[in-house]
Amino acid sequence: MSDAGVLHIKGRVLVGPEDVRDELWVVDGRVTFDRPAADDVRTVSGWVLPGLVDAHCHVGLDAHGAVDEATSEKQALTDRDAGTLLIRDAGSAADTRWIDDREDLPRIIRAGRHIARTRRYIRNYAHEIEPGDLPAYVRAEARRGDGWVKLVGDWIDRERGDLAACWPGDALAEAIAAAHQEGARVTAHCFAAESLPDLLAAGIDCVEHATGLTEELIPQFAERGVAIVPTLVNIATFPKLAAGGEHRFPAWSAHMRRLHERRYDTVAAAHDAGIPVYVGTDAGGSLAHGLVAQEVAELVKAGLSAAEALSAASWGARAWLGRDGLTEGAPADLVVYAEDPRADVRVLADPRLVVLRGRPVG
Repeated sequence: MSDAGVLHIKGRVLVGPEDVRDELWVVDGRVTFDRPAADDVRTVSGWVLPGLVDAHCHVGLDAHGAVDEATSEKQALTDRDAGTLLIRDAGSAADTRWIDDREDLPRIIRAGRHIARTRRYIRNYAHEIEPGDLPAYVRAEARRGDGWVKLVGDWIDRERGDLAACWPGDALAEAIAAAHQEGARVTAHCFAAESLPDLLAAGIDCVEHATGLTEELIPQFAERGVAIVPTLVNIATFPKLAAGGEHRFPAWSAHMRRLHERRYDTVAAAHDAGIPVYVGTDAGGSLAHGLVAQEVAELVKAGLSAAEALSAASWGARAWLGRDGLTEGAPADLVVYAEDPRADVRVLADPRLVVLRGRPVG
């Protein structure tokens, strides 16, 4: 919106699951529900959500490691045009701080660079270290990030030929305590079940993918309030990955297929137990950006209601990350749709209007 103009949106403004308004205005880049005295007003009709959240996204990263600024910009614009206006960047080898100076690009909450065990993750992605160095690296990434640190909790152990935990429990406990002392939360990439008990005992705040959740572990996650970001659009790639590793690592391939087969049941059981579930696409590695609508639809397939899946990508996710939704005086980051996304979440794939920092974009 131009500095002189006012944007008026009328229809249904989904402020929260139980809070629906008939209209809002964008004045000087901020939300207001009070009609302003203004002559220059543009009116748009539709259903409104807070700017969508991708809570597991890698701006500045591709399948081979860090990318240049032009590629990072293209990634961020793709997410923005899909309605994703808030990103938790769950690990990137690139410095994307310059994006903070761009009013036309999404807001990013960074978790710093991945921290992995030596030769136990994707090449060029992570700090690759040994357990004795873990607390120091976690403390450093906590200071560089925006309140989050990202660990690689498990990965294939080539000697074993299957997924295996990367860190001993004592190193995790010391490292996560260090992050918390720095005011940061810690999340971890985890496919299998083996790494989860030690992470729980150490005080982990969130687990990415979480395909290894079991009946025994789910109540512990719920009791401790540990969130999960399932990235189901990424888990859909497991059969292809398994096929590629079948010859060298048959046990790992079979394990990956089992995790894939039970993916919806795992998320449903976690959700039913009260574990917080949030939307993340894992874009920026091998996956394209702009997949937030597909991930919301995947959560519905897994058993969340449309309202619950929308919350996982909007007002609920924003509250979890400590960012404003559509409240009086908040920055006007919002998306307008022609139809009601509560009736069919596939509507999210076709935004009518994206407003970032009070300005229509795209």
